[in-house]
Amino acid sequence: MSGIMLNIAGGTYGPFGIPGYLVVAGGAGASGNTSGGGGAGGLLTNLNVSAFSGTYTVTVGAGGAGGINASPQGGNGSNSVFGAFTAIGGGTSGSESPGYVNGQTGGSGGGGGYRANSSGGGAGTSGQGNAGGGGLSSAAPYSCGGGGGAGAVGANGTSSGGGNGGVGLASTITGSSVYYAGGGGGGGYSTVGGTGGLGGGGSGTTSNTTGGAGTTNLGGGGGGNGSSGIGGAGGSGVVIITSPVAASSTTGSPTVTTSGGNNIYTFNSSGSITF
Repeated sequence: MSGIMLNIAGGTYGPFGIPGYLVVAGGAGASGNTSGGGGAGGLLTNLNVSAFSGTYTVTVGAGGAGGINASPQGGNGSNSVFGAFTAIGGGTSGSESPGYVNGQTGGSGGGGGYRANSSGGGAGTSGQGNAGGGGLSSAAPYSCGGGGGAGAVGANGTSSGGGNGGVGLASTITGSSVYYAGGGGGGGYSTVGGTGGLGGGGSGTTSNTTGGAGTTNLGGGGGGNGSSGIGGAGGSGVVIITSPVAASSTTGSPTVTTSGGNNIYTFNSSGSITF
């Protein structure tokens, strides 16, 4: 089978062939008014490189916007794409207003807000991320759940404060170990907010404040707020491609580095790559 090529969406692959890749979607923004943390963007990766050729489309997902007090929920993160592989944007969090809405499903799920979902936040996408934590239900201090991360679920809100965001996953695709796709920390009404998950998650805050933003190009979820505040925005995603042979052309101005004999193309915005 060594001479057989297979044409599928996004490129021409050799038998089981594909460049090494890391695809991280945009993290979700947290909602406004007593809200959980936003879910991290979904994460897909494969560092096993074999024969391949073709042109591959690259789309880098944006982070979701944070919600404002007494408004609809924050924004979900946008998907990131490399050829045939799509990482799903993070799900925004639950909040008290309007109507005690639940955390949303995404690459990782948003954390539950005050009374939004006492048993758990939004669900994650299998193989890409994890669920958000639940908000402490109707009893004071109204702490909210942390957003899910690529490596772990978000923690539930407790009497001590908002739940911490779920930790992301570490990747060595660039030659150094870097964490991506951490969930946002949940807000704490009369206590402290939860910490953002390792991998770019924004920290949750207390009343009348703005949740921390997810880190750009790490796909972290935004941090929730305690009450009458603004949810943190989600961090944009990233697509990183590694190959022992150099690309013949690219669009979108990726950063090009080398490590261990591989050429590494980091896309912080959308484009394409041809081998």
